[in-house]
Order: sequence, then structure tokens, then C-alpha cells
Amino acid sequence: MHREDAARARHRAAAMLKKAGIVLTPAEEDGMEVADFGLGRLDRYGLEIVTYVNNGRYCAKELVLFPGQTCPEHIHPPLGPDNPGKQETFRCRFGTIYLHIPGESTPESMAKIRAEDKANFTAAREVVLRPGDQVTIPPEIRHWFQAGSDGAVVSEFSSTSVDAEDIFTDPRIRRVPVYD
Repeated sequence: MHREDAARARHRAAAMLKKAGIVLTPAEEDGMEVADFGLGRLDRYGLEIVTYVNNGRYCAKELVLFPGQTCPEHIHPPLGPDNPGKQETFRCRFGTIYLHIPGESTPESMAKIRAEDKANFTAAREVVLRPGDQVTIPPEIRHWFQAGSDGAVVSEFSSTSVDAEDIFTDPRIRRVPVYD
């Protein structure tokens, strides 16, 4: 991803956060992570992340998704005998999120995945989150999520986050961003 594209995404995400009533400091905006998952299609597969705190006990983040943007399917694996993996609670602040988890397939899913990518999206039960809705995802639960037509802002509260250890269904994905 080009640094200029990441800078534009940060600015756009900061505007969405402001619209949701969430104020960032200049340092938080500058430090915002822009993840394109190594696929080079930020408009389709991506996530903008502000991390407030991430230590050995807990983590708090804001996740921003542009309209139709998708965070690809993944799990948070165990990270040793004393760490069963990340448990996270998502609380929708703005827009709509279509969260997919294992379970019976939702017949009229609102999330849309291109035919050539469907093999990498196996969690079929859709949970719709609107402002004020929240859901907790235990460790090792396969999940993915997509923003609705207005985009979305989601607060994430979790146990310690080690994003580089996430396991994605799509083997092409690189979780840690690489900038040109």
C-alpha cells in the first residue's frame, strides 16, 4: 500500500469517527493503522484501527470500515498455556455491521462477497449490529464482518491483542501492513 493512500484513509476514517462523536487527538489520527491485509484492495478488504491501549491484560480500539469494506475471515488462536486467545466485544457506534460467525447460514445475508472470494468466507450466520448493539466473540471462533452502505464505527474491547498471530482463512493475507 502506498503511504499516500494510507494517509487519505486515515483522514477519511477520522472524519467518520468524528461523525460518530468520537474525538481523536492528532497523535491518535497519525498513529491510526490502515490494514489492507496485503491484498491491495483497501476499498473492498480493509480496516482502519485506532488502538487506545493494548497491554498484557486488555485492549481497547476503534475499528472503522468504509461503506462495503470487509475485515476478512479469521480466528484468534491460543497463544500459550496461559493465553486462550483473544476474546473481543464489538459495540457498534455508527452505521451497520454485518458480522458473520459459525452457525446456520442466514438465508438473506446482507453482506456481499464476490464469487471468486467466497471460499475464504465460511462463517455463514449473520448478526446485524446497529448503533448500541454489541456482541462478544470468544477465542478461536471464526468470524468476519462487513460495513453497510454508510460505513461503520465499532468499538472493540478485548483481552490482549496480538494481531500478527491472527489466522486468516485466505492464505494470501498479511495482517501487518507493508507500506511502499
